[in-house]
Amino acid sequence: MDAYQSGCTSRVRFPTTSQPPSPSTMSYSQLSTEARNVVAMFTQATTLEVEQGCQWYSEAHQIAYKLGKRFGLYTDQVAGVIAALSPLNKWERNVLNAETMLKAWTYGTPEDAFNCSCSTPDRNKEKAVRILHSTETLEPHEEILNGPKVIEFYNCIVKPEVNDVCIDGHAYCIFMGIRLALKDVPAIGKRLRQRIKQDYRDATAFINEELGETYLASQIQAITWVTYKRIHNV
Repeated sequence: MDAYQSGCTSRVRFPTTSQPPSPSTMSYSQLSTEARNVVAMFTQATTLEVEQGCQWYSEAHQIAYKLGKRFGLYTDQVAGVIAALSPLNKWERNVLNAETMLKAWTYGTPEDAFNCSCSTPDRNKEKAVRILHSTETLEPHEEILNGPKVIEFYNCIVKPEVNDVCIDGHAYCIFMGIRLALKDVPAIGKRLRQRIKQDYRDATAFINEELGETYLASQIQAITWVTYKRIHNV
């Protein structure tokens, strides 16, 4: 069963074997300053941005599913290829690069797949090709991806039940309540990354309690991400 529903609903249907964690009730006074920054950005979202954010990862899942169906691959394989090719890549080009590689893999050779033009460094293309090989090697996709942000991205697309959060430069700025050029965002270490993700989850719990909603932290991250980009024209 696919984790995401098709259609326009903003909610997630999880596999029957895995349910999303039930966040505890969170009051505003319990939120850290940074979690309040996330809530503040959410309050500036338009209705369209809320819908776009709710749909962002489910639409990415649908793209992976449809590409997989077209080229005879598993959805999680395609999502892994998309995630592997995502660094330094804009979303529309990311999907185009993935489709180009899948076509080369299906109708050509692994060398053709690696040599196709992609807007990301060769080491990421190598990861994508290894993921395409993974049905034979049985190598876990997360081990191949081997980077916190790309693993988070992968999880948000194909494993919504783990309630992961994808932390990039914009998500960091939202968390801090500041605007920085991406080149000026500091390295996000393991401890800071876990703290940011927890604050996004706390903000999500508060928003859900206040609005009677069932947002995932990944959806709040996506909503605030598109809102931040609109406010700062980035």
